[in-house]
Amino acid sequence: MINVIGVRFRTAGKVYYFDPKELSIARGEHVIVETARGVEYGTVVLPPTQVEEEKVVMPLKEVIRKAGEEDDRIEENNRKREKDAYKICLEKIAKHGLEMKLIEAEYTFDNNKLLFYFTADGRIDFRELVKDLASVFKTRIELRQIGVRDETKILGGIGFCGRPLCCHTFLSDFAPVSIKMAKEQNLSLNPTKISGICGRLMCCLKNEEDTYEYLNRKMPNVGDSVMTNDGHKGEVSSVNVLRQLVKVVIEEGDEKEIREYKAEQLKFKSRHRKDRPKNDDGAELKELERLEKSDGKSRLDDD
Repeated sequence: MINVIGVRFRTAGKVYYFDPKELSIARGEHVIVETARGVEYGTVVLPPTQVEEEKVVMPLKEVIRKAGEEDDRIEENNRKREKDAYKICLEKIAKHGLEMKLIEAEYTFDNNKLLFYFTADGRIDFRELVKDLASVFKTRIELRQIGVRDETKILGGIGFCGRPLCCHTFLSDFAPVSIKMAKEQNLSLNPTKISGICGRLMCCLKNEEDTYEYLNRKMPNVGDSVMTNDGHKGEVSSVNVLRQLVKVVIEEGDEKEIREYKAEQLKFKSRHRKDRPKNDDGAELKELERLEKSDGKSRLDDD
């Protein structure tokens, strides 16, 4: 085990570990650390704690210092300068006629580098733009093409649940998400209902997948024949996975009746829930899944 703190940077996708030395550092405080991009100003999201050594990228760099008033002032000044840099970059993009959407401008804390994040369809030849920007700002310029998930991670927003977006608040990495997960959770396969504000499949589908897989194994499928604990044979008409309730069509003579049972009150051939037929996947869903696969990996940390 090794003692570390977790630090997150404003536009970075991941949480990075550093050696806190003997410093007393609490969650929410700011620290000055050295990264591959140079000296950076970060926010502590994980106070000093013990983690397994194999989870840490070695060698572990030490925290340079806790951020003081002067450091806070420099960081605030950088944020102001970034707004001007953003406007100038927009003008230069228009001047060069480039088909790209500028998302954010960011100075490293030591002003050693100025980064511009953008999205675009396909590759962009921005070599002349970089030269133009370097002549204006007199520092190292880096243009980084990111995906729409990264764009949302940087800008933030409110999800359909009414809470701040997971990717902007605590989610470090984007886990692969598939339409199969939506099927497993009996969700509508309407792309507008299972997509986040980034236009990709909602990350929370992955969060709940393990629970639904476990619960579904204890449930029959719609259309299955079951034997109830009160001696009736019937056919499953619907299931409520979270409540573990099953509605069964029971035949009583010439009449049919729908009764509700707990899953444990039924006998059936246990098997994993079947996926919906593949032809249920319309063109929009197939395109959504294609985009998901091409845009699943975060590009914010590609140094």
